[in-house]
Amino acid sequence: MTKTFPTAPSTSVGPPTKHQLALMIWLAVFPTLTILNVAFGPWLGALPTVVRTFVLATVAVPIVIYGLMPQLHKIRIRILTRFGTVSGGAR
Repeated sequence: MTKTFPTAPSTSVGPPTKHQLALMIWLAVFPTLTILNVAFGPWLGALPTVVRTFVLATVAVPIVIYGLMPQLHKIRIRILTRFGTVSGGAR
């Protein structure tokens, strides 16, 4: 007879759903743009709207993509594994 052992439940967390990703992006982008506007508002105020938006986006996108989104992905994984909902997400 072959002995079978119960397998451990899968702890793999799939990619975020569209709704989770939208929330994560909002949580990263809104505070970043708010802080940048408060910090650089006096200097950017004299610039035309398109140039001001370009400068803000040029600074904000790397902060969000390389700094904040990886942290939010880690937090999401911790939350899902802590509460046992590790089924991942369908797009």
